[in-house]
Amino acid sequence: QVHLVESGGGLVQPGGFLRLSCVAPGIISSIYGMGWYRQAPGKQRELVAVITSLSNTNYADSAKGRFTISKDNAKNTVYLQMNTLKPEDTAAYYCTVGWDPPEYWGQGTQVTVSS
Repeated sequence: QVHLVESGGGLVQPGGFLRLSCVAPGIISSIYGMGWYRQAPGKQRELVAVITSLSNTNYADSAKGRFTISKDNAKNTVYLQMNTLKPEDTAAYYCTVGWDPPEYWGQGTQVTVSS
């Protein structure tokens, strides 16, 4: 069983930033692609960003130019740097192994953007 542990969520003002982390013990991120999804109340889950085993990245239109996904293979950790946050970024953010569909999900970390 793969256990993904996210951290870094919280309350931030509009225009602020957060960095989410996802530790994936037992997952070699040099082999597996990783992703970040989010789900806001009453909305469908959205794929926000992905990073392949070769560190190629792709982003949802809503994240382009503001979010950056990266990873540290030695630490089996994936990051999501989120800048210029907007109230519409408020959601639970989930780290995944793979995407469309993911093979494994983390438990989620809440991000709230509000003044």
